[in-house]
Amino acid sequence: MQEAFISKIRTALSDNQSITEEISNILNISYDAAYRRVTSKTSMSLEEAILLAKHFKISINKLFEVGEQSSILADVSPPIQDIQGLENYFKESLKNLLPLTKLKSACITYSAKDIPLFYTLGYSYITKYKCYVWLKFLNENGNMAKMTFKEFIDYAPASLFESAHQLGNTYKNIDIVEFWNDNTINGTLQQIFYFYETGLLSKELALLICKDLKKIIDHVEKQSIEQTIINSKNNAKYHLYKSDLLTMSNTIMVKTKYQKVFFSPFTVLTYLKVEHQPTCDKLDHFFEKQMKNSKLLVNSGERNRAQFFNKMHLKVDSVIERIHINQDLIYF
Repeated sequence: MQEAFISKIRTALSDNQSITEEISNILNISYDAAYRRVTSKTSMSLEEAILLAKHFKISINKLFEVGEQSSILADVSPPIQDIQGLENYFKESLKNLLPLTKLKSACITYSAKDIPLFYTLGYSYITKYKCYVWLKFLNENGNMAKMTFKEFIDYAPASLFESAHQLGNTYKNIDIVEFWNDNTINGTLQQIFYFYETGLLSKELALLICKDLKKIIDHVEKQSIEQTIINSKNNAKYHLYKSDLLTMSNTIMVKTKYQKVFFSPFTVLTYLKVEHQPTCDKLDHFFEKQMKNSKLLVNSGERNRAQFFNKMHLKVDSVIERIHINQDLIYF
């Protein structure tokens, strides 16, 4: 149990931090005494464990999840009910993400049923539009029920979009593996056309969002060829797999050399966080099998890769055409 606790603490430290020095400082004990606790030569007292758990925000209860079992514990992300809640979500996510940028072993695997969140977080219309769509579903007080996208842009504070940008920018510094298929882009396109048809999204803004979407497609294609994340401070690696055999789920796995954890969605922006290692190992093994049954786009040949991304561009072009046709019909 103590070894599991020490392993958990390691995940909260960067590669250049000494766990022995950290424990020595937190518990106010000598370096040698801390080392004996790290190596389990000396048993850690309950008081010491609680002090360390509070400092590193570790749930001691979860350490009692041992071996194979049919019931596991999971954390639920805080609910988002308004603009402030969404901004807090971005800030809290950034706080949780930053330690991973300091670990060379950190890697994110993303099963992309929809375009991964971080591509839509920047200084763009699609960022503002995604915030608008999320809040249309999550808002509890009803003040966004009839609000147009243009009204939302004028209404929402700049700090919301700045927090979104900071989060999206931080993802650039972590190795990422993604699974996409031909339907990954569909959800975003359906949302654009739906709100355009309802009159909540103007033609001009709808076309600007589509333009941003095409930029994302080009960005992802370039990354898939270079196998590195563009503008990464850490030269983070990037691998994109085209998975035709399995349906994507928007499940996200985070791996370091110390721990695995995954996030499984169940509502808009709400995730179950699972840290039970046997379950995480099973998902990790599943993703490894999925890689073997998918095409790593950098190795699939220029023709196949071009066809994949061109198909997405054609889908966006189709929505753009429908927007123009609908607009013409309105004035007929």
